[in-house]
Amino acid sequence: MALRRALDRDRAGADDVVQETLLRAWRTPRILAEDPEKTRAWMYTVARHLVVDEARSARRRGEIPVGEPPESAVRDATDAILDALLIEDALAALSDAHREVVVRAYYQGGTVSEIAHELGVPEGTVKSRLHYGLRALRLGLQERGMTR
Repeated sequence: MALRRALDRDRAGADDVVQETLLRAWRTPRILAEDPEKTRAWMYTVARHLVVDEARSARRRGEIPVGEPPESAVRDATDAILDALLIEDALAALSDAHREVVVRAYYQGGTVSEIAHELGVPEGTVKSRLHYGLRALRLGLQERGMTR
């Protein structure tokens, strides 16, 4: 009776639930060897789970499978271009000494010792310029609205 209500009086659905429950009982011989009351309780539990699974299924919710997934959003280069323009503008606002050290370290991949040797300055000076240059760059980017 509860199965009929749960399946909205769908006779074919109720028959499917009963058939699947009996099939699962047949596949589990230890259940059939139990006391009839335990077997009946197990069958009701299985039937209830089948009804709940059917109610939650995509078929019941009316979802229709499609051959191909819908188009997904494609990231374009707009954000990267805008970020590059903001960074270029913020780099231009740095002093020449700070900009040169930041560019050599982060865009050309130079080490502190390599940059110091190329510029003919002590490594401590390169570290200091790099620190203050990055700090000024971060502030410049924040002023331009870049918060990442």
